[in-house]
Amino acid sequence: MSEESYVLVGLVIVLVVLAGRLLAGRLRMPDAIVLVGLGFAVSYLPGMREIRVAPEIVLLVFLPALIYNAAFFSAPREMRSEARPIIALAVGMTLVSAFAIAGVTWLLLPGTSWAAAVALGAAIAPTDAVSASAVLKRVGAPNRVVTILEGESLINDGVALTLFGLAVTAMSTPLTFGDGLRELLTVVVGGLAYGAVVALAVAWLRKRLYDSNAQLVVSLVTPFVAYIPAETVGFSGVLAAVVAGFYLGTRGEGLLPPRVRVTGHTVWRGLVMLLESTLFVLLGLQLHEVLVGIGGVPPVRLVGIAVAVIVVTVLVRLGWQVAVSPVMRYLPGPLRLDPGRLRDRVIIGWSGLRGAISLAMALSLPFTVNGEEFTDRSVLVFLAAAVVLATLLGQGMTLPLVLRRMGVHQEGSSRVEYARAEVAISRAALARIDELLASGQTGEQVAETYRRFYTLRVKQSRSVLDADERGGSPPPEAHGTAFLRHEISAAEREALLQLYRDGEIGHEVFQTVGHELDLAEPPRRKH
Repeated sequence: MSEESYVLVGLVIVLVVLAGRLLAGRLRMPDAIVLVGLGFAVSYLPGMREIRVAPEIVLLVFLPALIYNAAFFSAPREMRSEARPIIALAVGMTLVSAFAIAGVTWLLLPGTSWAAAVALGAAIAPTDAVSASAVLKRVGAPNRVVTILEGESLINDGVALTLFGLAVTAMSTPLTFGDGLRELLTVVVGGLAYGAVVALAVAWLRKRLYDSNAQLVVSLVTPFVAYIPAETVGFSGVLAAVVAGFYLGTRGEGLLPPRVRVTGHTVWRGLVMLLESTLFVLLGLQLHEVLVGIGGVPPVRLVGIAVAVIVVTVLVRLGWQVAVSPVMRYLPGPLRLDPGRLRDRVIIGWSGLRGAISLAMALSLPFTVNGEEFTDRSVLVFLAAAVVLATLLGQGMTLPLVLRRMGVHQEGSSRVEYARAEVAISRAALARIDELLASGQTGEQVAETYRRFYTLRVKQSRSVLDADERGGSPPPEAHGTAFLRHEISAAEREALLQLYRDGEIGHEVFQTVGHELDLAEPPRRKH
């Protein structure tokens, strides 16, 4: 394909992503299902079937940004408090799932090597908490459940990708136990150490950069600086990206000015959405080739294997949560684990959705092994895709029903936390206003204007907290400040736009003032 063709293909993929997300919203279906379907339909367009994404591209382009983003926005305090159940799931559950899936695959596909089966198990094992967390937060599920799921999703990516890398290596170069152990230690220790070096270097650089555009560029290239050199020298790029993202996300917020943080968060949300969506479109585009590659396997048998792998994937996780977790309370010392309530364990067990990371690993399986075509690749990619789509569609769409059956309803904890935060910051603002007024750095009229605003916000937020303590609902005016700020912001934007339309201000002023309004816009909260 020519350079122009690649550009055209990239444009088509972006258009399919946008159309898929729009259509998924209208149909109330998971984005992934619609994107795969549209990708498969587009594969029949002229030239689209020639697309073959090299496995190295999938790993180098998609994984660094996705993993770094997840680590950057993790919650360190909450994760520390739930470290034991998170590690038990992220390490123990991931390894058990990987080898259980590998065993079923190896038994049902006798021609498949054990290394290839383990590679498939490692690809399917890690969960993607994004979709499940969105549902759980919307219905007010316990914060502990959400924290465990998000923490597990962060760590299990590193565990699964390390096992995946060892399995792919073993497909072409058989490893003894000693070789595998040495390789594992090198990969893990080297990845952790290099990730720490990158994190410290980026933190040092950020303190000395004052240009917002340069700051944003540093943010975008950091995951690739962490991932690619580590992989090149034989370390774990995944662990390096996780360490860098975790350190910079939890300790580096103060290194960036507010405007850069606002812009960076927006850019990263868009980038992650595009990368995840593109992976599902690429699966759809390659689905025709995958179906051709599995032509030698009878359809009934193939469907039976897919169902078996899906069932094992779901049941092993549920079994771990319901049966294994309670036993771990009897383990000695640091291994002892508080399993929590049965309701929470069932929710965590049913929230094991698979997503973009699993798909990226499956698509990165090699086309050739030792110079010969890897004939099992199409079947393994098909099985991985079946698990991803089945969990997103089956578990994802039934998760709200499971939550209702388990007695989980909207608890309003976020609303109360917002109110508590607003009381604290408003009181701090009032104290600072009084200090500035006393020192003569501001006038009485200006101080009184701001004092009224913050006093009103404290009063309204207190009404939310008082209602929560009484067990009732807050009065309608409880969030009047936020509502008023949104309405004022809308009026300001309309006035600015009218000035520009009338030719009274130029485009540069229009953009600058509009950006300032964007920065001042209060977030829309879901209570």
